[in-house]
Amino acid sequence: TEHSKERVLNPLRTQIAARMTGIYVIVDPEHTNGRDVIDVAGAALEAGASVVQLRDKLSAKRQITERAVQIQKIAHDHGRLFIVNDHADVARIIGSDGLHVGQKDLRVEDTRLVLDDRQIVGTSNALLTEAEESVRDGADYLAVGTIFPTSTKSDTRPAGLDTLRAVSESCPGQVVAIGGINASNLASVVEAGADTICVATAVTRAEDVAAATSELVDLFGRAKG
Repeated sequence: TEHSKERVLNPLRTQIAARMTGIYVIVDPEHTNGRDVIDVAGAALEAGASVVQLRDKLSAKRQITERAVQIQKIAHDHGRLFIVNDHADVARIIGSDGLHVGQKDLRVEDTRLVLDDRQIVGTSNALLTEAEESVRDGADYLAVGTIFPTSTKSDTRPAGLDTLRAVSESCPGQVVAIGGINASNLASVVEAGADTICVATAVTRAEDVAAATSELVDLFGRAKG
């Protein structure tokens, strides 16, 4: 198919997506306990986060772009990935490693009209059928959630460990687990097949962002064994 050819024609995207393993932190100015989102992102990266995504549903586009540039610089200085949530134009303007879209956002094929060839696209999926459609559409990684109840987003749908396991067994590429994951349940998520653990408030609302990140990084390493 055209999409499977596209994967072969863009080995750089495959390489970038393959680096999506470990702890993936979503930073959102609504969930930092009043701290600067750039400082929170920096602390998480310093402590070993592999990926940082900027999710900002409220700020003006110019401010989102300025924040994204600063966080991306910190991420790249640490040799880590930076993903923009939702805003394909911002992702293209700053040359981010990738873009993340939800089920109600732009379709993967439409984001390709905006992004350059090396930028990866990840999708949010609550059902195996959604993940399979994302693969057909050419998504470079699949986020599966919510795994456990979460307070960060009110409009999420439960996926659970069974869906995570099914996606990881039947879909190619990196699988990112998201939703209510913390130190107490991380091992069960890795056991169910997650390549990457995505967290938000478990890190961004922690009193000590670096310590919270470091704990999750260590637990992930042990769970992967």
